[in-house]
Amino acid sequence: MSNRTRTVPGAVESTGRVYSSTPKASGLERAKVRSQPIPAVRAKPTPSHPKSSESRFAGLDGLRAIAVLSVVAYHLFPGTTKGGYLGVDIFFVISGFLITALLLKQWNTLGRLKLVDFWRRRARRLLPALFVLLIVCASVAAIAGGNVLIDLGRQLLGASTFSSNWLATFSNHSYFTESNPELFRNLWSLAVEEQFYLLWPLALLLVVLIRKVWIRVALLGVVAVVSALGMAMLYIPGADATRVYYGTDTHSFGLALGASLALGTSVWLSGSSSWNRVALAAIQFSGVAAIVGVVLMTQLMADDSAFTYRGGLQLVAALSAIAIAGSVIPNSILGRWLDNPVFKWVGERSYGLYLWHWPVFVLVSAFAGSNSATNLWVVGFISLAISLGTCGLSYTFVEQPIRKQGFRSTMRVWWTGWWDSLPKLLTGLASVCALATGVYASSLALSAAPSKTDAQALIEAGAAALETPEVPTVPVKSNSNATPTSNSGILAGSQLTAIGDSVMLASAPSLLEAFPGISIDATVSRDMITGPALVGSLIGQDSLRQVLILGLGTNGPINFGELEKIHELIGPNRQLILISVQAPRYWTDGVNQILFKFAQKYRNVEIANWRDAIAAHLDLLARDQIHPGPTGGAIYAQAVKDALQRLAELPPLLSAKEYGLAPHPS
Repeated sequence: MSNRTRTVPGAVESTGRVYSSTPKASGLERAKVRSQPIPAVRAKPTPSHPKSSESRFAGLDGLRAIAVLSVVAYHLFPGTTKGGYLGVDIFFVISGFLITALLLKQWNTLGRLKLVDFWRRRARRLLPALFVLLIVCASVAAIAGGNVLIDLGRQLLGASTFSSNWLATFSNHSYFTESNPELFRNLWSLAVEEQFYLLWPLALLLVVLIRKVWIRVALLGVVAVVSALGMAMLYIPGADATRVYYGTDTHSFGLALGASLALGTSVWLSGSSSWNRVALAAIQFSGVAAIVGVVLMTQLMADDSAFTYRGGLQLVAALSAIAIAGSVIPNSILGRWLDNPVFKWVGERSYGLYLWHWPVFVLVSAFAGSNSATNLWVVGFISLAISLGTCGLSYTFVEQPIRKQGFRSTMRVWWTGWWDSLPKLLTGLASVCALATGVYASSLALSAAPSKTDAQALIEAGAAALETPEVPTVPVKSNSNATPTSNSGILAGSQLTAIGDSVMLASAPSLLEAFPGISIDATVSRDMITGPALVGSLIGQDSLRQVLILGLGTNGPINFGELEKIHELIGPNRQLILISVQAPRYWTDGVNQILFKFAQKYRNVEIANWRDAIAAHLDLLARDQIHPGPTGGAIYAQAVKDALQRLAELPPLLSAKEYGLAPHPS
């Protein structure tokens, strides 16, 4: 090894500038220096950064555990948390803080940023587990077949290039649709973080040139505000929020807040040892309150609320930053509590658990074909058990070895260890065979991927039927003396207006056949909250007919108030048919209870019991067990016909005299 003199950075100011306090040596002195070994030079660590090379901060594993458990509960056990998806925003703030702190430590120690080393460490941390996930899940998806293979090529491309969020956005694939859960949908957040890991270190090279730390912090604060405002301004209430949710530009405020907090630690955290007890207690109490606030929001804040995108997500990011501050401060009781063994174990494996839980859930659901709330819970627990096992194996045998030793060293150890014994040889050969099989099965999955789901095909067939020209019919006004009826006495199709979601859209061919002349307004992802506006628009156009058939409730919970508004709009001279809901979703039982209870309240309201009619024939539905095929559509139309028949058989209202009541005394 050469003993040439190396350039060793001098002391580092708080601004990050490097200076030297040693006078220039003469030629003889330099010769003496070259003849002696160079002593190790270590920068004195600041109180804000631990001594380990990875700068472990107290409490971060616990916060990771809270974040990943929220997301897992939201996905695997629908209904347990309305806002469990907010765990992703906690991750964003943690990532922004930790990555910036690591880079700042390197700058303060070396006077420069070793970006290649940084990106290499990120690759060691993220790529091995991701590669195993893609190979294994794509292989299993090839066995499952059907809907789980939809757009698999785009998803694999997005995962391997960390562009999942933008590819999904440009392909008009919604994060919020329930009709076809994509196999690797959860990797959108990994893409956002990787884009941050790529661009932020380059920007930090300019930020550290700013001498005033408060200006650095303020600059990142401005970035966070701009991103938050972008989400709020681009979000359209009632419309799909995928663009603002997936966008790196509109959903990077958490990363920016975390980075801003790390930049500020050099000022307020480095002097925390001299703070009085009241100040230390106050910041820890604020951290506890912030954690409580975040947990409450994961229980209450739904993903379809306008507040979510116009202040809600931003508030979660701010609370997460406060929680981090209260945890990492030296001697923090909160940090020690968050580092309890359970949270620490989950937090250390949070990356793998986040990777595995959603693809496993999609695959288990595909094999199980769940059709009830009970089965959904069974699928959730099975998925959780598999996810914990796979992420544990990945952490022990894939992530940790490569993270500590690097790709080449790990491969060298793995390869040379084959010949030590017969068991190792057999294990190595089995690993190679498994890898080859996985690659082959993944290629089969790509080649066998259908262009659309079976549910999508049924929906498109229904939309095409609605576009087919019909013989024009002139509806008779509700106050007309001549009301057309069918042979069975129920109202004809010219007296029916139907408003619904994708289930009604898939059933449209059967409805048109059963009720010629019916007016159908159905579209994908429509929910009950849009009902009053749609009914009001028809009334304003004087085009609402005698009977309103309402098929909404598949896409989310409903409430009595929405139904009351619709009932008030149609008035006492019209009749209302509510179609019950069949879907393997946590909210459907509640929706049906409200529908049945509302129908019992009013005489002119009836239920088309689609749920019970199709219960014994779920094989007539698409694989999502929501959308009917042609035969299932006929059952849907028959349920509507039965409801119309019950309305037709209602006896007319009688006056007091017709009831035979005695007249009032004069």
